[in-house]
Amino acid sequence: MTGIKTTGEKKLMLFSGRAHPELAEEVAHQLGVGLVPTKAFDFANGEIYVRFQESARGADCFLIQSHTAPINKWIMEQLIMLDALKRASARSITVIVPFYGYARQDKKHRGREPISARLIADLMKTAGADRILTVDLHTDQIQGFFDGPVDHLFALPILADYVGAKVDRSKLTVVSPDAGRVRVADRWCDRLDAPLAIVHKRRDKDVPNQVSVHEVVGNVEGRVCVLVDDMIDTGGTICAAADALFAHGAEDVIVTATHGVLSGPAADRLKNSKVSEFVFTDTLPTPGELELDKITVLSIAPTIARAVREVFEDGSVTSLFEEQG
Repeated sequence: MTGIKTTGEKKLMLFSGRAHPELAEEVAHQLGVGLVPTKAFDFANGEIYVRFQESARGADCFLIQSHTAPINKWIMEQLIMLDALKRASARSITVIVPFYGYARQDKKHRGREPISARLIADLMKTAGADRILTVDLHTDQIQGFFDGPVDHLFALPILADYVGAKVDRSKLTVVSPDAGRVRVADRWCDRLDAPLAIVHKRRDKDVPNQVSVHEVVGNVEGRVCVLVDDMIDTGGTICAAADALFAHGAEDVIVTATHGVLSGPAADRLKNSKVSEFVFTDTLPTPGELELDKITVLSIAPTIARAVREVFEDGSVTSLFEEQG
């Protein structure tokens, strides 16, 4: 007889960075596993140290880290953790990125600009990632930036079912805040059997986060409008779109987004908006100053946990979303 046979079974290990521990703990709870104990701290000059306190040799490792503020620090911590797992002889490494940083920089609009979304994918691959699992990328093409499998999860079922259970569907209109979100809004329309409207806007290419809303395409008068987007950062775009809907006779406006980035003036804009409810998932932690009655946060952990289990068991992640058509 030549060679050696082993009787060992596959082993799943879940690791987490420090960016969003609440989500990591909920994913671990859904999976019925514990997070691997990890020692992580910052040196005085800002450098990051990480060491896992259990052996990862031969294990299928899943590393969860959402790119929240301070975003560059948490991306760097994730890369360092990837390197540690690679050097610890992990059998496979899947990076779980509920919110993928730099996703808005996915193409060159003008000369001498970077494609930072591709850079993040390259960094993860170089650091040791075999697979990426993420939620609602800003654009689908980012999946092609990573040289390996990418499992692209969707928050639409969670968000749409929540909204559909709250409102009178006969009065519901799904609204895309710009032309780029129309495809996503169409999926909402199919799921809720509702008509579609579009807010036409123009953005100043030289001034970030400055938007001029021009007109509403579609009938929103007397309707309950659901504005759907992938992320809300400063809140300028979505609040201006909501104002345009109210100006065109909308009865009420509900805003939904997968990622509540909520930077800078977002807190004041959401507080002062006439929007009745903002609905997010917990891919990112909600800033403490935004604990408002009109903000609802839904858990994405069950979706991530189901996808992790399918990956680990060599199942089908796509099957989780086939009902969307």
